[in-house]
Amino acid sequence: MQFSGRKTWISLTLALAALVTGCSMTSTTRAPVEDRTAGSSSAPRVDPATLPGYENTGKPGYYTVRQGDTIMKIANEVHQPWRDVVRWNNLDNPNQIEVGQVLRVVPPTGTAVASAPVTETRAPAGSASSAPSKPAVPVATQTTPGVPPSTPSTPAAPSAGADDVDFIWPASGPLIAGFDEAKNKGLGIGGKAGDPVVAAADGKVVYAGAGLRGYGNLIILKHNNTFLTAYAHNQTLLVKEDQSVKKGQKIAEMGSTDADRVKLHFEIRRSGKPVDPARYLPAR
Repeated sequence: MQFSGRKTWISLTLALAALVTGCSMTSTTRAPVEDRTAGSSSAPRVDPATLPGYENTGKPGYYTVRQGDTIMKIANEVHQPWRDVVRWNNLDNPNQIEVGQVLRVVPPTGTAVASAPVTETRAPAGSASSAPSKPAVPVATQTTPGVPPSTPSTPAAPSAGADDVDFIWPASGPLIAGFDEAKNKGLGIGGKAGDPVVAAADGKVVYAGAGLRGYGNLIILKHNNTFLTAYAHNQTLLVKEDQSVKKGQKIAEMGSTDADRVKLHFEIRRSGKPVDPARYLPAR
């Protein structure tokens, strides 16, 4: 009996020890974690150097495609007709563009002038699967040898050229905001809701709508292969895309769409780059 009792005690002791050991292993041993990152790197990555236009990366007049871009979005951003962007880049399918691809966004006959890059401040439905710099257009000045240059009281007028346009003021209201390359890409002209907005020169409507954020109801006119003008924040648009207009023709009514007050935001773009409209408009 005594031996049997001791055997039973030893068995219970061993069972208890095994239970404690099992609990300890259960509390300290973690379940394996599946590594889900391996699959994400299995797809081959596209080398940007193999994409069309890579050699033009960073050059003025070219745009590097970013995640979510579409041809229409890019064209609106650079104020160019999307059909022209497709033609300039020989795109067979405008719905298929790739992140890192470099597109020409100025006419091939346009003059791309090198300058220091400036940081950006955002049809076909396809978007890129992955806002380039907008460099300023420098103004060349010429001085007569031996005569110290004088300081002009007003901005120098642009030099004459084959594509020059004789612009007029698009609205008669007061100037409330001047051109600032970093903060304001055009002029702000005040007025009352419904005041007439007129075409600053003969041209063709390449955009009329409200699809470009920050501009409200917007009209873009193409005057030639060099110059575009933009008229933003309108209350009412009176022209349609592909319509030809004459200088001084009423194209919209002033408003405050996507703006903090009634005003016309007016831009002149030369070869896709914003320039100071005051340099091209007649003195008031």
